[in-house]
Amino acid sequence: MMSMNSAYVDEMYFEFLRDPESFTQEWRTFFQSYTPEKPQSAQAVVAQPSQPQKVETSSSTRLPALAADDTLVPLSSIGGKIAENMEASLRVPTATSARNAPVKALEENRRIANTVLAKKHRPKLSFTHILAWAIVKATEKCPNMKNSYGVHDGIPVRVERGGINLGLAVDTTRKDGSRILLVPSIKHAERLTFDEFARAYDDIIKRARTNKLTPEDLTGANITLTNPGGIGTVMSVPRLMDGQGTIVAAGAIEYPAEFQAMMPDVLSTLAISKVVTLTSTYDHRVIQGAESGLFLAKLHDYLIGREAFYDQIFTDLEINYPPYRWAEDYNPRLFGGEHEKIEEQANVLQLINTYRERGHLLADIDPLNMLQQRTSELDLENFGLTVWDLDRVFITGGLHGEQTATLRRILEILRKAYCGKVGIEYRHMASNTQKAWIRARVREQFVDTQPLAAETKIELLQKLIEAEQFEQFLHKKYLGQKRFSLEGCETVIPMLDQMVEGASARGVDEIYLGMAHRGRLNVLSNIIGDPETGAMAKRIFTVFEGTSHPDFPADEGDVKYHQGAIGNRKTKAGRDLKIQLSCNPSHLETVNPVVEGMARARQDEIRDGQGLSRQEAYSHILPLLLHGDAAFAGQGVVMETLQLAGLPGYRTGGTIHIVINN
Repeated sequence: MMSMNSAYVDEMYFEFLRDPESFTQEWRTFFQSYTPEKPQSAQAVVAQPSQPQKVETSSSTRLPALAADDTLVPLSSIGGKIAENMEASLRVPTATSARNAPVKALEENRRIANTVLAKKHRPKLSFTHILAWAIVKATEKCPNMKNSYGVHDGIPVRVERGGINLGLAVDTTRKDGSRILLVPSIKHAERLTFDEFARAYDDIIKRARTNKLTPEDLTGANITLTNPGGIGTVMSVPRLMDGQGTIVAAGAIEYPAEFQAMMPDVLSTLAISKVVTLTSTYDHRVIQGAESGLFLAKLHDYLIGREAFYDQIFTDLEINYPPYRWAEDYNPRLFGGEHEKIEEQANVLQLINTYRERGHLLADIDPLNMLQQRTSELDLENFGLTVWDLDRVFITGGLHGEQTATLRRILEILRKAYCGKVGIEYRHMASNTQKAWIRARVREQFVDTQPLAAETKIELLQKLIEAEQFEQFLHKKYLGQKRFSLEGCETVIPMLDQMVEGASARGVDEIYLGMAHRGRLNVLSNIIGDPETGAMAKRIFTVFEGTSHPDFPADEGDVKYHQGAIGNRKTKAGRDLKIQLSCNPSHLETVNPVVEGMARARQDEIRDGQGLSRQEAYSHILPLLLHGDAAFAGQGVVMETLQLAGLPGYRTGGTIHIVINN
């Protein structure tokens, strides 16, 4: 079972004889009962010559004709074993099938997957990840490809393997700088999802290259993928060892040679795809040519996306975007009339509009992925477009300030704007002016967004830790006491903190805040209170102890989740900011008009006292309301407050509403 890796294992065995303590317990246990195929002493390995030798001719010597300046260099123990294996492989009657497969769908869907995985800080997918998975799925359809030949009691038999153990040929560098090919295997790959398979693939490749493979890793492969295409090889025909059934080799992924000098625009216009040459080398004693051909045909089908191959990969990776699908190209710019060209352009504009209306359905706003958000409404096929149109240029109608762009660029802009970590739904609004305003802000905030500064990341993490630790402390210190905690929604604290800092930097002097019970104590401690003095935390803990703080006698006899507070904060901008949380004696949203009234009254006061205009007064006072999601949707006072905000006598210049999933 370890014949493909036997030379490597033999060398490790002799290293084990010299220094057993340098090996893991798994290898030590394995070597206790291991017998090398060509026994030799550890001393012999140490004394093995590695310098060029002068050769004395004898009857056992088999050499080509030598010139006077030729020298002979003995092969290393591994090199000699590989030579023996190659000679032994000549006894295996093999045949090879070959097939070219276009990789347009593979290339484009891998690009989408890697964009999403990068945002999740996951390793990228290589072409080989997906190709290896296609081999697993094709072997499920053609199970004979994993079987091998053997002899039992002198009778030839076919060994039918129970599972798919996919061997991966890994070129590794040894300590002395020489290279060796190892073939560890992923056991029972057919039982894994693609996400599990990709993780197992990454793990076994990493351990192969860091010399951390176990004996179990090096046994059991019954179908193997070797990939010489990385060095430009178009096609290879590997050798089979005894016990193997099939080796699949993948060539280089590139345009056919006759098209490699063409300009990219021409390749796109003619719908020419890169291709990969796949070969299936199999043991002809147990596998027939028709089976190998059918196996490669299934591989071809999967790589172009048939049988929902990429749909399943995207589902397993929790990618909401629809995958690109292989399709026959029809380019109206070459073959169509004027009407068809106009229709194609109209379809692109319709695609842009649909993303603005429905793109939020693909937004990545479900961290637990409890609901599949994918929708077929945004599939290219619904707009008469295909994967071949990605690199063709279209009129955009001014999307992102660009009058023309490739379809690939158009989709990139739309997905950044509407399908990221924030969902934007605004096309139901009646006012074109309001829609244009939101669209412009979407472009600024999500398409052109820059990574957060390291300082900001540290601030966010600090406030998140404070929010989490506050809830954990209350839970452990005051076990059993009734709490309306913020657990599960702690991110609202760093969000409020950044909002407070941003408001101050924009000239806001006072914030009037209203909220229900859930998270109120956390907001009091970490947003309104001064973390340096801890006065607000002391007030809260005193109430939990059953008394009231001397500085807040009004707390006595009241429920702690009714409390309001006033805090003064020195912001990073160097300005003083007053934050006032309104008392709220219930879960009801009746606090909303109270906060709006407090803000309006204060605006009127500073307007009259300082001689400011109404608009100037608006910019100094900010109302902020926090809602539970059910309360926001179900309580009429919320809608009444929103409607009143449109009347001149009740306006406050705008209110920030934060709706928390309760």
